[in-house]
Amino acid sequence: MSTLTIVRPGLPLPAARPGELVLPFDEFVNWARRGTVLAHIARHQEGRLLVYRLESSGRPLPLGLALRAMSRGRVAIEDVSGRRRPVTAGLLARWTAQIVREPFQIRSLLRRVEREVGDLEPAPRREPHLDLTASPLYLRTDLSFGVRAGGMVAHVAGVVNELDRFTAPVQVLTTDDIPTLRPGIEAGLVAPREAFWNFKELPTFMLNDAFVTAAEAATAGRRTAFVYQRYSLNNYAGIRIARRLGVPFVLEYNGSEVWMGRNWSRPLRHEALSRRIEMLNLSSADLIVVVSRAMRDDVVARGIEPDRVFANPNGVDIDRYRPDIDGRAIRARHRLDGAFVVGFIGTFGPWHGAEVLAEAFVRLLQADPARRRTLRLLMIGDGARLPAARDILIAGGAIDAAVFTGLIAHEDGPAHLAACDVLASPHVPNPDGTPFFGSPTKLFEYMAMGKPIVASDLDQIGEVLDDHRTALLVRPGDASALAQALAEVAGDADLRTALGEAARQEATARYTWRAHTQRTINQLSRLTSLGVET
Repeated sequence: MSTLTIVRPGLPLPAARPGELVLPFDEFVNWARRGTVLAHIARHQEGRLLVYRLESSGRPLPLGLALRAMSRGRVAIEDVSGRRRPVTAGLLARWTAQIVREPFQIRSLLRRVEREVGDLEPAPRREPHLDLTASPLYLRTDLSFGVRAGGMVAHVAGVVNELDRFTAPVQVLTTDDIPTLRPGIEAGLVAPREAFWNFKELPTFMLNDAFVTAAEAATAGRRTAFVYQRYSLNNYAGIRIARRLGVPFVLEYNGSEVWMGRNWSRPLRHEALSRRIEMLNLSSADLIVVVSRAMRDDVVARGIEPDRVFANPNGVDIDRYRPDIDGRAIRARHRLDGAFVVGFIGTFGPWHGAEVLAEAFVRLLQADPARRRTLRLLMIGDGARLPAARDILIAGGAIDAAVFTGLIAHEDGPAHLAACDVLASPHVPNPDGTPFFGSPTKLFEYMAMGKPIVASDLDQIGEVLDDHRTALLVRPGDASALAQALAEVAGDADLRTALGEAARQEATARYTWRAHTQRTINQLSRLTSLGVET
């Protein structure tokens, strides 16, 4: 092979060029575990690491060393736009020296962060002036790159696309491109530093200074209405920026990173400091926007004044998600013509209940084997729990009736949903018994598509949907009940039509991103005591 290309997670695999071996990152990890890498030493003419964007590629030292060892010639990091960064011996030596030094610098970094946080505590009670004729500054500070779909993408684009309906043009600072952002919106990219890149969580601390510096340049000579930040782990840049500018600070809070680490992943390494930063954000925000009543109750229980916590459900772009979208091309691609299709879209997180849907689909086929000829399950997306869902389908003998699309771009979501006859939202309760605090964006997208929905009767999901009017609701985690509801919808065309039409009407009337954003602006206006200019 002349070229070995390793593809970072989250990117679609490119078509291999003549003489090229294209390897997904997970497969490369398997090579390393099995020792297969040794068989490729100096075997390839050149090596390439494909990433989404050079600025967010970090410091991939292990991959760089591996590609250098397996390649006789040039090695480079290349992004999807074709830009290249040569991985030279000098660069690898610099990265290695940094990694050798940085363990001895961690304590100094954490002490500096603790001092900065201490300087921001306690949060002063302010009465900032709100000027809606000025530009809001939106901060997207997540250290996740190449994310092309999911609730985060929908929420960010949904809010940003609507903000300047109520203010001067919005300014955006973000660590990555935002899919489906409206043309003409001013968005600046903030590149993370390479420092501490190979250490868990430490890059999130480093990102604060980068955003403060970027905001100083972006707002120079301009009036800022308020700072709106989507909270992310260990970030307090929004507080610093808003206080420097003397404007309101709006925090979009989608859940505790500390809680999510303990319940959906693994505990944070610097949990005490992360919890302190999280509370600093909550106590400093002039307005905290949460997406559910359960999340509002949690924040208030942590000592935050109720008036500053605003429950505002997620929304949908009803012009992008609508009943007249043509899904025939998707059906043809996946050989679904003539089939009755049960659809699910998501990132397959622990809360999504994909395994429950897989078990329900198995039960559907087992209850009536004749359905196997026409019934199909379309699983749209990818993520951590997809393998478990696939295993359930294999064990139940239903894998041949299931289709897995893999990752799709957010822009392609409507066409995939249009290819379905019924849409499932099988969310499951939190593992620790606390209320489900989510507001699934897929729920509102389903509604806007005018499709019949079968969903878990779980906290906000059960509040938004009306059983047997806009959806069929079932007990969360009950695969048997889910299977029965799917069978009911599959067998009743009139019910499907009625549910879909009512759901679309509800989404249009109450759950657009414009209505969501207007509610936020109205609440912020009520809370600012020194008057509002419009």
